[in-house]
Amino acid sequence: MPLILMTGYPSSGKSTRAIELKNYLESRLQQPENQGRPLTVHIIDDHSLGFTHAAYASPRDEKNLRSALLSAVERLVTKTAIVIADAPNYIKGLRYQLYCIAREVATTHCLVHCAISADGAREINQGRGEDAYDPGLFDELIMRYEDPNPAARWDSPLFTLVQHERDALPGDAIWDALVERKALAPNFATAVKPVAETNYLFELDRVTQDVVASVLDAQKSGVPMSEVVVGSKRVSLPGRCLTLSEMRRLRMQFTKLNKQVPLKVEAISDAFVDYLNINL
Repeated sequence: MPLILMTGYPSSGKSTRAIELKNYLESRLQQPENQGRPLTVHIIDDHSLGFTHAAYASPRDEKNLRSALLSAVERLVTKTAIVIADAPNYIKGLRYQLYCIAREVATTHCLVHCAISADGAREINQGRGEDAYDPGLFDELIMRYEDPNPAARWDSPLFTLVQHERDALPGDAIWDALVERKALAPNFATAVKPVAETNYLFELDRVTQDVVASVLDAQKSGVPMSEVVVGSKRVSLPGRCLTLSEMRRLRMQFTKLNKQVPLKVEAISDAFVDYLNINL
């Protein structure tokens, strides 16, 4: 059943809103007209996965955290559960992967954006005591954040809550979008579709090969590096040289995924870089 992704700056109130949303959904399920729906509501957050804020300061730990999040969502998204992923979800590539999990099980999905200014989130963070993000890490996460785009299918439907205005939770709208809306059938959600652009598969193959070549060529210099610039994005390296076979495997996984859910050609390179940063 439905997957709800929370997103926003650190200390933007995501966890508070996630609990509020869980309470709303559970109360809605108790209403007489919904007694026949065998649904339970789950919240997945960093704490339940065994991680602290410090995980975001280490590329290796953050990779492990993302893998744990993806595995937990994949395990819990069933016909008898509503899953709320209470995590920063600040990279569009991760939101895309979570969207694909929902598509694969033919269920609905939405994004809840807790919008707040960086200064407002920083002020809240400073008052959180031991639960606060380290100031340096806080600023890094603000810089890394990629705002949701309602035009992108993985960021839609999008519900934005302006935190400083204390927007009311749009519970009824979220319920209607997720529970009352018929989920896409598997053959429409995840089956291979005719490619709208005749050269799409060619471009998908070409662009991803170019990204792989850029990373491997940069490594040939022998100069230690933590990242490689590819177009407007950066590939974060895992502290070791990447092998051709490793890059080929990741490229094959990405192309297989995106043959099923085509991207715009101009977005392929950035999406592949995001995918590498999540999976390296």
